[in-house]
Amino acid sequence: MEEMRGDEGVNTWIEELASLVEDSGIRYNGDTIDMTAAPPPPPMFAATGLVESETEMKSERESLKEQVTGFLKSWGEMAVDLGKGCKDIVTQSNLVTEDSFIVQKFGKPMAKASARLKFLNEFLPEDRDPVVAWSVIFSVFVLALAAISINSTDDSLVPLVKKTRVHPPSADRILLPDGRHLAYLEQGVPADRARFSVIAPHSFLSSRLAGIPGVKTSLLHEFGVRLVTYDLPGFGESDPHIIRNLNSSAMDMLYLADAVGVNGKFWVLSYSSGSMHSWAALRYIPDRIAGAGMFAPMINPYEPSMTKEEMRRTWNQWSSRKKLLYFLARKFPKFLAYFYHRSFLSGNHGQIDKWMSQSLGMKDEILIKEPMFEEFWHRDVEESIRQGSTKSFIEEAVLQVSNWGFSIADLQVQRKCQGNGFLLWLRSMISHVECELVGFLGPIHIWQVCEM
Repeated sequence: MEEMRGDEGVNTWIEELASLVEDSGIRYNGDTIDMTAAPPPPPMFAATGLVESETEMKSERESLKEQVTGFLKSWGEMAVDLGKGCKDIVTQSNLVTEDSFIVQKFGKPMAKASARLKFLNEFLPEDRDPVVAWSVIFSVFVLALAAISINSTDDSLVPLVKKTRVHPPSADRILLPDGRHLAYLEQGVPADRARFSVIAPHSFLSSRLAGIPGVKTSLLHEFGVRLVTYDLPGFGESDPHIIRNLNSSAMDMLYLADAVGVNGKFWVLSYSSGSMHSWAALRYIPDRIAGAGMFAPMINPYEPSMTKEEMRRTWNQWSSRKKLLYFLARKFPKFLAYFYHRSFLSGNHGQIDKWMSQSLGMKDEILIKEPMFEEFWHRDVEESIRQGSTKSFIEEAVLQVSNWGFSIADLQVQRKCQGNGFLLWLRSMISHVECELVGFLGPIHIWQVCEM
């Protein structure tokens, strides 16, 4: 049969038919086909699998340039198809009709840009509008770079996050009258050489290891100071307390002093929220307290004796997160467990200002970045959370904002006379009225730094 040919340059129907099936590599040259001939032998080494290995070797020898070229071609084709789909969607939505605002506003500038960028069509698989196609290609390119940067396996670009560890028990402990154990740590001179005995309760998210941050042992020896720090109930290696309040906190301090051989009076030293326990010692065991030293001490933000102006100025100094935590501790303490599990109980170390919801000054920001402080802070936190429970931390937060059972104004030295009102005045006119001084009679030193 005579082959039917079309115009010059157009494939014949045989070639068109052959293009629809996979190319087997066999070409018909017009010779007669012998049906009795034996089938061609199978390709050499096909049964041994060497053909597949040869293919793999070729793919391995493929250069990086060829791989990149193939990726860019495939990427360009997908981008064009994506642009085609987006264009169809826009067209069907009647956003680009002649009467639409978009066409009237941007039609002429887009047409000029399309004409100038017409030469870019030679880089596209098909003749497409370069403005639409290349804008889609650029968008896909940006998304590809973002995905590569996110999935990068270069560990040097990812900051290392230190994990918290549980250290072997190392604290000395005493047995309290109620059967609990209280962990403590002694620093400075021994008991027989001590000129001053100091007991220091720690602050929130801390432990007995904190002591006096930055103090040198040589300084304690120079002034003859015996420093005793301890873990609050449920912190560090101290047993939890079922019913804990500030009265029991003061009694724990008293039992500790007697157990470690502190004869007579002792000083209390604290900072931040640890001062809450120092206030309790001044209130409930004043006869055993020689004096108090406090650094940036906290007070109850819901203290009833505070005026509205004092309360307003106090709350305005705190961040929104800290205000929220105080509110939850006051109204919904169980919700604090969520925040604690996402911060210091997450198993990762973090920054002190974020965990404590504090804004630090420039000098403090420089200090917390020093390796020595970071090591001290991480070790102290690890000891504080070694029991892995939120219960003790929630109890501590609730104590800060609940009724302390006393007011700080009660610690102020004042004269208290028997009787009151008119009878007291009448007795003072007739005879001598016996009065006594009440409150804490010892010295109280407070260091408070205000940022200007």
